[in-house]
Amino acid sequence: GRADEAQAFRWVCFERSLSPEHLRSYLKRLPDFEDLEAEERAIAHALSHTSVHQALSFLVTWPALDQAAHLVLARADELNGDFYEILAPAAAALEAKHPLAATVLRRALIDFALERNRTKRYQHAARHLEECEHLANRVEDFGRFEAHDAYLRRLKLQHGRKTSFWGLIA
Repeated sequence: GRADEAQAFRWVCFERSLSPEHLRSYLKRLPDFEDLEAEERAIAHALSHTSVHQALSFLVTWPALDQAAHLVLARADELNGDFYEILAPAAAALEAKHPLAATVLRRALIDFALERNRTKRYQHAARHLEECEHLANRVEDFGRFEAHDAYLRRLKLQHGRKTSFWGLIA
């Protein structure tokens, strides 16, 4: 009856919003053992969500950090460095166990600041670049992504004249 309708509505709300609150509300009303399957279904849904940023925010908040790292590496080209409020905390959450994913997120933030001449973000970008340098030693394989030295060379080539940025690098 109404309970089934309410439960179906909770799931629809989660699918649309990727809201952890809606998912928790949905899961706690399921019979034992069905919640794990539903959680896996929710994470799979998030991984294929049209908004990589919304998906990342959900996966980090939930937390499902292994899946968040997978999302970042698989959909790196979709990341928009203007989403500082999502990417920066996600990078911080991922850096302990997923240094490459954290690096990819920070590079998106750096690239956005430099490509768009967002001088007010240069201080953050400089800090992110230093964090990438520290993480580089922990990345065993950069795979399809540039190694740190190559990334740094490209940045200097493309943005070498932005002295207000480079002056912030220790």
